[in-house]
Amino acid sequence: MNALTFHFDEDAESHALVRALRDRGIDLTTSSELHLSEASDKEQLKVATQAGRVLVTYNAADFCRLHRESLRTGQHHTGIVIAEQQRFAVGEMMRRLLRLRAAIMPAAMFDRLEFLNRW
Repeated sequence: MNALTFHFDEDAESHALVRALRDRGIDLTTSSELHLSEASDKEQLKVATQAGRVLVTYNAADFCRLHRESLRTGQHHTGIVIAEQQRFAVGEMMRRLLRLRAAIMPAAMFDRLEFLNRW
């Protein structure tokens, strides 16, 4: 069974959340691990897409814009999940990401934008 894998941009890569997800066997990368801390949002999305990963971010304004731009120009992505910074505790963020992962297959996240507060 194919399951979502994630890439956390530098805004969303909480060490506690990354550790909690990895402790549960979730495949993910972070910007700092890939030496992308200085990369643009567009580059972050490109790297995530090339790796087949869903990008997780707190940066709603920029990634909503990038999502619209990619749809308009035909440049596809493998999914974006936007979380509201400091709205959820680490455990709640983890549970919501796990629910999303259990409900949606990677092909269904293609060119899709999801808000974590809906999960």
